[in-house]
Amino acid sequence: MSEHGEPLDWEDEGDIKAGETYRLCRCGQSKSKPFCDGAHTLVEFDGTESADTETVADRCKTLSSPDIFIQDEHSICVHSGFCGTRLTNVWKMIGESQDPEVKAQIIAMIDNCPSGAHAYSLEAEGEMIEPELPKQVVVIPDGPLWITGGIPVERSDGKPLETRNRVTLCRCGASAMKPLCDGTHKELGFTDS
Repeated sequence: MSEHGEPLDWEDEGDIKAGETYRLCRCGQSKSKPFCDGAHTLVEFDGTESADTETVADRCKTLSSPDIFIQDEHSICVHSGFCGTRLTNVWKMIGESQDPEVKAQIIAMIDNCPSGAHAYSLEAEGEMIEPELPKQVVVIPDGPLWITGGIPVERSDGKPLETRNRVTLCRCGASAMKPLCDGTHKELGFTDS
């Protein structure tokens, strides 16, 4: 974080010890987060999954300049804050992207986006450029599960979601796009404690 509380980069806080197989909490009520302790059976948890199975490219808007093309799919934004600072954001910066420093800052902001709500291309119809991410499941403190490296995710009804380099899954139990995170945990003040 910057001195102003702005997210700058990810920090690895180490591995969480788990067995070869484990269950992760989706209702937000477990006393042993991130693991499931069966609390969902004691609370009125509605696990109905409604996440769109279409591709992000089919749902997104594209912001463009002569130098960079930004894919913006706001419905999967988890509000991690990497896309802006107290002074500016990627939406404002795109107009200045011909400046190499501004373009580099936009790319760094987009590469840190955990959900992939933002991605970019350097050509009008070019393929979206993604950061190199390992195959892993990461618990974002007080936030979603961050699935990286192209791990397939499917809804409980068996319908697969688009396999992507980065996906965020709801842990608070209140997302309107389960199993995907839609940023509701921020509004609720969800915590791991």
